[in-house]
Amino acid sequence: MKLDGLRITVIGAGAMGEAMIGGLLRHELVTPDQITATGPRSERRAELERRYGIHTTADNVAAARWGQVVIVSVKPQTLPKVLVELRGALQEGELVISGIAGTPIRTFVEELAHSAVVRSMSNTPAQIGEGMTVWTASAAVTEEQRGWARMVLGSLGRELYVTDENYLDIATAINGPGPGYFFMVMEAMIDAGVHLGLPRYMAHDLVLHTMLGSVRYAMQSERHPAELRNAVTSPGGTTAAALYELERCGLRTVLTDAIWAAYRRSAELGKSK
Repeated sequence: MKLDGLRITVIGAGAMGEAMIGGLLRHELVTPDQITATGPRSERRAELERRYGIHTTADNVAAARWGQVVIVSVKPQTLPKVLVELRGALQEGELVISGIAGTPIRTFVEELAHSAVVRSMSNTPAQIGEGMTVWTASAAVTEEQRGWARMVLGSLGRELYVTDENYLDIATAINGPGPGYFFMVMEAMIDAGVHLGLPRYMAHDLVLHTMLGSVRYAMQSERHPAELRNAVTSPGGTTAAALYELERCGLRTVLTDAIWAAYRRSAELGKSK
């Protein structure tokens, strides 16, 4: 299924906005003439036009009026100004998709005077089509519009719809900053390899491919992570020794606390809107 003829506007074509443009075109869901992107810098707009063949403009209002799906992908500190600017620019039957962390649906509905809003949260792997996007929708979003949202957000990788907006803050604490957790683990493992005497390039490749292979294996096996961990832990072996230290130092507790901190921050951002 394609989004034939559907006009899509991306307000704020930064890294995530560009990821969405690239994903839509890569999956051939739309053609370049169906996309308009906005941005304040002329050099950036020219770059997007050359790379994707889309139309760009500095006029957010005109772009929003043109689009049937309006994706808001600006920086959080810019959002209040953009919402004031776009108030009254959206027509009935048009859909707004927000990718702004911590900003609840009600903020968009109230500030835009528009009821059909999807709230989503993706992550940085979306830039290579491997993102995990969690989303929900206001009651005014029709089944057809939900289909549009599912295809647009699915172009970033995998999408997961949740029925309750409260779940979005919880899920965001895992998938949003999640890559940062893994990058820190990668960095620590690579540094440990270097400390033991490996060249950095070798430690880098060992860590990344070990992590990649482990994830793929877990996905294909469909077994609980505890089963997989037990299967690679021989009595008195190297894995057992390493896991003992991780448990002793409270790895599970540290990760849980980190995710709780991310959840609290997401909730705080929502209350401040």
